[in-house]
Order: sequence, then structure tokens, then C-alpha cells
Amino acid sequence: MTENATDTAPGRGSRAPLHAVPGDGRRPIKVGNDPESIRALTQALDQRLLQDTYVHDGDPIVLQTISGAAEMVAGDEDAPAPMRPTVLRPALLAHLLAEQAEVFRTRHPKDGPAYDEEITPPRHVLESVLSRSIWPGLPVLHKVITTPVLRPDGTLLQTPGYDEATGYYLAGRVTTDPIPEHPTAEQVAEARAFLLGTFLRDFPWRTPSDKANYLAMLATPILQPFTRALSPFGVVDATMPGSGKTILTSCVGLLVGQRVLTWTDSEEELRKSITTVLADQAGVIVFDNLIEGCVIDSAVLARLVTERTWTDRRLGTNAASSFANDRLWLATGNNLRTGGDMASRAVWVRLDPDCPHPEARTGFSIPNLDTWILDPANQAIVLRHLLILILDWTRAGAPKAKNVPAMRQFTRWAQYLGGLLEHHQVPGFLANADEARDLDDDYAEWRAFLLRWHDLYGDQRRSAAELRSSAEPDLGMPDRWEGTFPTTAAGRLLTPKSLGRILTGQIGRWRGNVVLRSEIDTHTRARTYYIERTPDPQQPEAKPAGPKGVNAPEETGLFQNPQNKPANPQTRQTPP
Repeated sequence: MTENATDTAPGRGSRAPLHAVPGDGRRPIKVGNDPESIRALTQALDQRLLQDTYVHDGDPIVLQTISGAAEMVAGDEDAPAPMRPTVLRPALLAHLLAEQAEVFRTRHPKDGPAYDEEITPPRHVLESVLSRSIWPGLPVLHKVITTPVLRPDGTLLQTPGYDEATGYYLAGRVTTDPIPEHPTAEQVAEARAFLLGTFLRDFPWRTPSDKANYLAMLATPILQPFTRALSPFGVVDATMPGSGKTILTSCVGLLVGQRVLTWTDSEEELRKSITTVLADQAGVIVFDNLIEGCVIDSAVLARLVTERTWTDRRLGTNAASSFANDRLWLATGNNLRTGGDMASRAVWVRLDPDCPHPEARTGFSIPNLDTWILDPANQAIVLRHLLILILDWTRAGAPKAKNVPAMRQFTRWAQYLGGLLEHHQVPGFLANADEARDLDDDYAEWRAFLLRWHDLYGDQRRSAAELRSSAEPDLGMPDRWEGTFPTTAAGRLLTPKSLGRILTGQIGRWRGNVVLRSEIDTHTRARTYYIERTPDPQQPEAKPAGPKGVNAPEETGLFQNPQNKPANPQTRQTPP
């Protein structure tokens, strides 16, 4: 019977078995013919003879430290994890065996005594070893993280190394002293004072809601294993360059690891970028510095942020890969807007310095914050205070907020993050949702078109062909549609067939107090369209001007006058 990887090798005197390490630190593995070699190497790999080996999605992998990583000099650079999981391939396996083991076989020459010879297993043997997908002896590695996270049971994973409870490996870029499980009241007060009164104090937040939304984004990667919630797309926007957008995103990315991408309007290129970046271990993905006035309108991105698993074809192959979508996705730019489905899947953080040269401002609580945050010691300060606030919240039972807006797939995220902010008396979370609607290009364009349609035809039924004909220009006459009629990207009128398709896709979708309806003509059997418009909500009497001269309405309900309530209470309305 062939000896396996844990047997004592004959012909080598008192060679120790594999579970004992010889003086040179390399463990012996005796091999023979191909079947014997496959069995011996498979057993040795499954018994973790090689250091830092794990299994992920059926593939044996090894964790390797990344050499030569450049020191970050700006917040808009990639911040990779210090360790990277690599799938074992024949060449890498051969290297690790030569480095950490002594693979040998016994030779029996005809004219001399038997002797042991160290060898490199042939490629076809290594390929056979790696072809299996069941590795019961290897611990499962789900991901490499660079910052402590909250486990599903509410405890904090903060010890570097492999965590059996989660399958995470903590390879921190930032080191901090252990965080007490039950922070004292003094520690919590100090953490609040630093984060809210010092660290985030001097950013030119447009409203308190923007500050609250950012703090939620800062905590999202740490809470994700606990909440298990999809997070919305974060848009960090400003009116002027130099307002601090990249500083805000880098503060998140430097803690949890970040990849910085260039925005593209090509859906195909965007899909490829997403698939590539999800193979990395970064906790946040940032589309940095979009073109001023850019409209974020992507079906690919809208699909991404609402799916827990992203599946796509690997580049250069026909094989599909699947990745857990547990990252935080952000974008930065000036005067950005959203369109399509992205409008309802984005949370805004807006900055408005309200001065001609924001970069020239002085008197900050933390001078030169853009370089201050690049220092790992300072990152540790931010991280420690944030973790203290989180653990104080979990000690209270991790209460969820009850009065957050319904966000469909993101409601669970809003409830948990809203609960954290409410626990620490941070006001305004998601309170800018109505204001963000004004930044939805798709909403604004369709509302203008539907309102003009209603002005021209009231609730009269019109076919797509009739509407298309009405948009034809009359020589010397003004445009009856006042520039609101849908066109192609080149500015040309749509064909009746194309117009009918996009109108059908908008049926029943409210734009403020107007909505497109449709019915089939009983005589021609053709589809017709018409506009339904509800009365405009009554405006409350103006109150004395508050801060910055803004009048606050006394009521916050959707319909402030019962007489304006629509006949069908099940139809959701959106105020103009």
C-alpha cells in the first residue's frame, strides 16, 4: 500500500512525519507514480500543509502579502488591502511546494542503493490536484477586510487574522487599540464631539441632512455584515471645485480600502469595469470627479445597486463569475444630476461653500485635512471614534429608526443607519429626499412634457402617430411643445413606433401631480394615451423666514388639504 502524506518516508532514516517540521522548516511529502502523487499532494493541501491556504467558491486559494505598494499621496488614489487572495494554479502551487515542503520520490537504480530525490511534480499532476472543488480541511474565506466590522451577532470583529465566525480575514491597513465592548459615557461623548464637532465640522454642508447622510455612508461598510442590507448609490456633489468631495470619499476609502474608477457613459465599458473591480477586496468603489453637470443615468448601475449578487462573463472567456455585491458605491462631481431609475436609488451628500474660491478657506478645526487623513495614525483616530459610537448603539440593542422614508430595496439599510444616527442625536437623515427629486433629469423632463401635453390636449386621447404629427415644425410658427417633446440623441423627432414604445414604458408613472394613462381604441384597436392631472396641492401660508430665508411649511403630509387627496388612495402621489 502506498504511503500517504502523513506517513514516515521509507529510506530516509528517522525522517519525521509530515505533522512534525524538520529543522529546515520544510515538511516532507513522499510521492510516487501519478496516482500516488495526486493522492499525496491532495491530502497535504487539504491538511493545510501550505501556510495561509483557504477555500473560496470551491477553489483553493492562498493569502499573499502585496509587495511594493506605493504610499498614498492623495485621496483620489486606490487604497488596496495589504493582502490578496490568489487562486492556486499549477505554477503557484509548484512554487509554494518548493518553498514550504520537500516533495520527494525514492529512486531504485539497478546498480546501486535506493535514494530519495526532491522533485517538482509535473504540471498534469498539479492540474489534477487542483481540479476538485471539495476541500473539507480548508477553512472558508469569504473576503479580506481592512477594518473591523460588526458581526451578524452584533459583536465587533477586531482581532487581526482569520475569523471563523464570519469567514473574514482582517488585514488592517489601520491599526488601533482594542475597542471596549461597552464604551463608557465619557468615551461616547468624546467620540461624538470629535466626529461631529471637529472632523466633520468645517465641511460646507448644504443642509444638516447632507452631514447625516455622509455619516451613514461612513458607517455603512462596517455595519454591512450585521445589517446584511443593500446600500444605495452615494452621490457626493458640490456647487464648486475645492469644496471637499474627494476628502469625504477618501475618508471612507482609506478605512475600508477603495478603488477609484473613471466614469463612462458606455454601458458595456461600465459593466466590464464593475466585473473587474468586484474581484478586488476594496470596501468602497468611487467614480471620482465626474464631468460637471453629468447625469448619472445607467441601467447597468441601477441593476448593480439592487442586486445582492453580480454575475457577468469573465473578461476574455465565456465563463461566468459571480460576486457578492457588498460594497459601497460612490460618485463625486460638481452640479451632478440623476436620471432614469438611478434617481430613486441614490442618496445625496451636497456641499455648497457659497464663495468664489473654496480652496482658499482657512480657520479649519483640522488644518490640511486632505493630507491629515492620509496618515494611518489619523485614520486610526477616526476609526476608533466611529467604532465607539457603533458599539454604544449595539449595547442599546441596535434600535432601528421607524420614521425613515420607504426606500424599497434599501429600507433595511435606512432603518439600521437611521437608528444609529437617532441614537446619537444626529438629525436630518434622508430629509433631503424631496430636494433630491429636483436633481432628477428624467423626472424633470417627463414632467415638463406631460404638463405641456395636458395644456395642449387636456385629457383627450391621442395616438403616438397623432402626437408625432403635432410635433412637426410649422415654418414661421413657434414650437407648440416649447421644446419638451422627446427626441433622439441627435435632436430628431422619434418615429411613431419609437414614441409609442417609450410612452408605453411611462404608463402609470406619476411625475408630480401628472401621470400618463392609456387605453385601447374600441374602433381601431390602436393604443391611445392621455394625461391625468390632479389639482395642485394648496400652498401653506408663508411663515417668517428661518435660517437662510427659507420658509418652512407647517404640515409635512403629502396632501395638506383633504380636498386635494386623489380619489384612489392606493395610488401613490408625488408632489410637484
